[in-house]
Amino acid sequence: METIVQFETDPKKLALTNALIWAAINIALFLLVYYTKPDLMGSFWFAGISIAIALGLAVYFCIDIRKKIGGYWSFKEALGSIFIMFFTQAIIVLFFSTIFGKFIEPSYPAKMKEIASSSAQRMMEKMGMDQDQIDKAMTETEVKFEKQFNPGVKDLLITIATSAIMYFIGALIFAAIFKKEQPIFASTTEDE
Repeated sequence: METIVQFETDPKKLALTNALIWAAINIALFLLVYYTKPDLMGSFWFAGISIAIALGLAVYFCIDIRKKIGGYWSFKEALGSIFIMFFTQAIIVLFFSTIFGKFIEPSYPAKMKEIASSSAQRMMEKMGMDQDQIDKAMTETEVKFEKQFNPGVKDLLITIATSAIMYFIGALIFAAIFKKEQPIFASTTEDE
């Protein structure tokens, strides 16, 4: 006789726990790179590695939640839990970086503007843009950096709303991939 094991774990609580762990990993990586080799933060390959790490963690934590709740979750359960996990970690990192730049390391915004500006300028020069186009693009970039590193309440709310939409879309994709419906009928095998 087969026994079905019921897991009593709430997927939303697991999602919050995983979001906290994920945010801690992101913050630790950020601090490690910022204090050891801040020039990396402006490079495209570092952005690519960061995206790969984020995707790897997202996959790992989605599988982790599904496994801990018994191996099955509907699309609706997966969507809610994954969105909570994605959005919570993003908000924690957003607030950490804002607090970090304003109170912990006030030189952070200026340093990041310099790194990102020089990286953007080198890229535009490689693309063959003339100096007038580069100057115009750099002026626009400076305005974006100011909003990013010194956000007002309105800018912060816009960032949060945009993040919510983007992470919801990501959660839809991940929920479609990681949902696993419980079979309606249990399989039976007869011993002969």
